[in-house]
Amino acid sequence: MMDILLIEDNKELAGLIKTFLEKDGYSAVVRESGEDAIAFLKEHKVKMILLDIMLPGMDGFAFCAALRKRSNVPVLIMSARVDKEDQMNGFAQGADDYLEKPVDIDLLLAKIKALMRRNYSLRQENRLLHSGAVLIDQDAKQVFFHDKELYLTVKEYELLLLFVKNPGKTLSKEYLFDQVWGADSFSENQTLTVHVKMLRDKIEEELGKPKRIKTVWGVGYRYEEA
Repeated sequence: MMDILLIEDNKELAGLIKTFLEKDGYSAVVRESGEDAIAFLKEHKVKMILLDIMLPGMDGFAFCAALRKRSNVPVLIMSARVDKEDQMNGFAQGADDYLEKPVDIDLLLAKIKALMRRNYSLRQENRLLHSGAVLIDQDAKQVFFHDKELYLTVKEYELLLLFVKNPGKTLSKEYLFDQVWGADSFSENQTLTVHVKMLRDKIEEELGKPKRIKTVWGVGYRYEEA
């Protein structure tokens, strides 16, 4: 896992910041556009993102909004646009902090350490769940299968998390439905069957022979690590 993804189209500035980050012990990678950053994140995990606003193509606000649909990774915006409206827009799109350009390196490093400590060092429990070929990062709400990231819907993610936390246990359809959709949901129980099928399509090597999510006829499903 890379520590920091720096999204900055000013090559000189990006190189300077990357040098200071690495001197402070962080691993860092640079991408010059939001589109390139999204492509990078489809294949790699990072602990934090440093984000410029004025980018070619997709700007930083649009990138942050798109990111928040799939990840909770901390984002620190660095921008010369420091009007109250811009800062509030940044926070509204999901940024965790906002730093004015030109960047004061000491202040930047202090903010990075604070965000890292808040999001990682102080956590009491192991937030990475390993289950055979499946890896779930509960903080980022990301799922990896054979080291490749899977893109799950919210309900697929919640269902998989419930299975992985209860390996070897037969869970009734009623229990699964209540836990994921809620007892007061207007959805029908058939929704569970559909989501189990979609989840199997993503985490089973042979669709006709599931070895992870097994059907227990008349009862529900049992998850086995594989």
